Amino acid sequence: MTKLYCSILFFSTLILFGQKSLNSEDKIYNAIDVFVANPSAKALQNLTNTETAFWKNAKPKTKDELLAIVVLNCNKAYYENQFGQTQKAISSYEKAWQIYQKKQLSNYDIIEFCLKPLGNLYTVLGDYDNAENIIKQYFFIVNTSKNYPESQKQKFAAILNLSNVYQSSGKTSLAIELLESTLKTEQLSNVQKGILLNNLGNSYLLDSQKLVFVVNSRDNSEKAFESSIQYLKNEKDQSETLSNSYRNLASLNRQWQNFDIADSYLEKAEKLFFETPNQQPRKIAKLYYEKALLLFDEQKFDESAKQIQAIFKILIPNYNSKNILPNENELYAETVLIDVLDLQAEIFVRQNQLKKTLEAFRLSFRIEDLLMNLVVYENSKIITQIRARNRTEKCISIYDRLYQKENKIEYLKEAFQLSERTKSGILKGYRSNIKSASAEEKQLLQQLQNLNNVILKEQQKGNSANISNINSAIKKQNELMLSLKKIESENLDYIPENFDLKALFSKLEKDKAVMVYYFMGSEFLYYFTLQKNRITLNHIYITDTAIPTIATFLDYFNSSNNIINNISGYNHTGYDVYHMLKLPQNTIHKNLIIIPDGILNFLPFEALITKESSTTNFAKMHYLLNDFKIGYNTSASFYLNSKPVSNSEKTVLGVFPVFEKTAFELGYSKNELESIRSSFKGKYLENAQASFANFKNNANQYSILHLSTHASSGDIETPASIKFYDQEILYSELYNLNINPDLVVLSACETGIGKLYKAEGAMSVARGFQFAGAQNLLFSLWKVNDYTTSVFMTDFYKNIKNNVPYFEANANAKLDFLNDKSISNAKKSPYYWSSFVYYGSIAAEEKPSNYIFYMISLLAVIGLFLVFNHYRKWKIFTRFSKKRNTKK
Repeated sequence: MTKLYCSILFFSTLILFGQKSLNSEDKIYNAIDVFVANPSAKALQNLTNTETAFWKNAKPKTKDELLAIVVLNCNKAYYENQFGQTQKAISSYEKAWQIYQKKQLSNYDIIEFCLKPLGNLYTVLGDYDNAENIIKQYFFIVNTSKNYPESQKQKFAAILNLSNVYQSSGKTSLAIELLESTLKTEQLSNVQKGILLNNLGNSYLLDSQKLVFVVNSRDNSEKAFESSIQYLKNEKDQSETLSNSYRNLASLNRQWQNFDIADSYLEKAEKLFFETPNQQPRKIAKLYYEKALLLFDEQKFDESAKQIQAIFKILIPNYNSKNILPNENELYAETVLIDVLDLQAEIFVRQNQLKKTLEAFRLSFRIEDLLMNLVVYENSKIITQIRARNRTEKCISIYDRLYQKENKIEYLKEAFQLSERTKSGILKGYRSNIKSASAEEKQLLQQLQNLNNVILKEQQKGNSANISNINSAIKKQNELMLSLKKIESENLDYIPENFDLKALFSKLEKDKAVMVYYFMGSEFLYYFTLQKNRITLNHIYITDTAIPTIATFLDYFNSSNNIINNISGYNHTGYDVYHMLKLPQNTIHKNLIIIPDGILNFLPFEALITKESSTTNFAKMHYLLNDFKIGYNTSASFYLNSKPVSNSEKTVLGVFPVFEKTAFELGYSKNELESIRSSFKGKYLENAQASFANFKNNANQYSILHLSTHASSGDIETPASIKFYDQEILYSELYNLNINPDLVVLSACETGIGKLYKAEGAMSVARGFQFAGAQNLLFSLWKVNDYTTSVFMTDFYKNIKNNVPYFEANANAKLDFLNDKSISNAKKSPYYWSSFVYYGSIAAEEKPSNYIFYMISLLAVIGLFLVFNHYRKWKIFTRFSKKRNTKK
């Protein structure tokens, strides 16, 4: 850090010899000098006090003074990180960068002393989007500044750090591409080659863990590590970098179960590591974690546990080893702590201490919550959630074991609670937060999302993308992100609340429904069945036959001919999937709520075969559709909190681009338009009027939004999108619509399909509308046929016209389609009618007028009863009087 202080030595020397009065700038540099001479966690407060006093002074700030504050914050951040205060370090670096940008300062190496360490810290805490943005910003600065000092060094750092981000965020193919390209095309020193080869080997290693070209990737990984060592072993001051290569070789051999070789590599790595003096506690803890992991794999559980305790002592100052696990109030946002707690949990499993396992995992979840509060961008939140999801699967397995042993229903309820925490957690969190967000926060979120869409769309241009435009958007996005983080830091940390199971059972009973709730793990598919205040948990293996069988069934819907060409095969596979998923049978309630997960998000449950037959007549096959009216939802919370479907008069905003006389023409879309318009009042945007702007301007004024158009599920690189007459809109561009319709109908192809994320679901057009506020949606799971969609929609809206609930209208329209004698048998293939699925509420609002009617009717009955009773008493009285008079 010597360079960091060069700019201030002159000022401090003058001050010491009394040749210069202490102005604001001098005071700041003097405070930095005093601190650097004797740095400590306690002394950091003096720097904070100096800055506070500076901002309290109402005097206008000069650029030199502001630059001094930037230097102060960079020094402060550096030592905060040294003292293990990662979150505070990030805040200090962010403040320095914000001031430097806003005030357009110069004459300071902001990349070396701020942006590089800031990007690295974002990576450490899992804030990958911010890390990538920061790295791309300083890479752009270096490339566009002619006189930037040590530009080649900074370019190399940007490439290295960006590859780290790609590795950590699961984008190993991008990391490999970047590193291989750099090694081939750039002029590099031996040290730089060694460092990049070590990173490349790590990328290959991570790639092999994803089961992609396993053998090839492992061989490439080993070669890269060995080449890295050859380049680095004779270079000075590269002990730590060389140590990393040996650590990676140890990790590789540990996974191959070559434990002796792994031990020898790790011993070499540790010796080299400590040749660098004053190592950060976090780095030491990470090395010790790798030792503990190796001991665990060697089944030396007690030794591994001792190593873990040593790590807790390093990372947690007041740790008491008697308790084994740290106290919850001692935890903080730190990924190494998560790894260590998870490893301790695995040791407890091997020792058959199941309840202690759950406690260790609970502490890991707590840290995940703290980390989730620190990230702003959706992608980083999803990655954090995936990590929590993998732990959830292990916990469910343990709860199931405890239930089998003790037969306590509370274990199943706890397992369900845990499953729900990571079920569409990002969507749930956004919908929850947006309700309580201030106007300023909502505006920042909207602007941030708009800039993200600008970046995405520019990147889609590939080689013709304007890098300057992308960087400009990233820069603005970064400024907004810092403002948003400042607002959110003032709020209490978000902790997911426990789900109200009692309320769920009550709603299911009221809706006369059964819920089947799936949780797709890496080894098992778990499924909860909830009905009549009873919860059950079962599971099936997915590694052998389950996933391949489901995938085979889904393949039948890739083309309109697949089912027709093999009807018996479809019948058989459809029954196999139905039997495997253990769906309810012979229940009193005929409404079925399905919460799918993983690949099941793409499964048309209605088209499953409940009984095999040899018939080729599609209308006579035994579908699940015949047994249940089916509604779906993304989570139990969304089902429980969904607003009842309104019984008020329906009005429709119809979007019908039609695309006449183009390759995209939807001829039967006109029939769909006329059918709906004849039954419902509303506004119908046709052809050129069906623009995105017109849709946005009118979306809040109608109860049903109907979009009959083209859509795409996208692919790994391209996001899902939907076509309006004038432009194609990405699913994420729908987030800011801020709508609350009664129903959204996406009468287009693949509107429920998109890139699938574990736990969160598909990044589809339907998801975009859910983010925008839509609760009830009808959307498609594959490419739909123009004609049959028109027929289906006509029947669907006929049902709605007759006040049939949406989920029931969906089922009725499908049954009507199968029973329609004017439709040929080939067109009655499940491919044509089962694409559309309904997500949302299955309950309807009771009209206020009904209550009045019931009250009037009740009062009338009571009134008649009283009148009749009074008349009856009078008749009896008069008869009795007559008899008595006669006797006299």
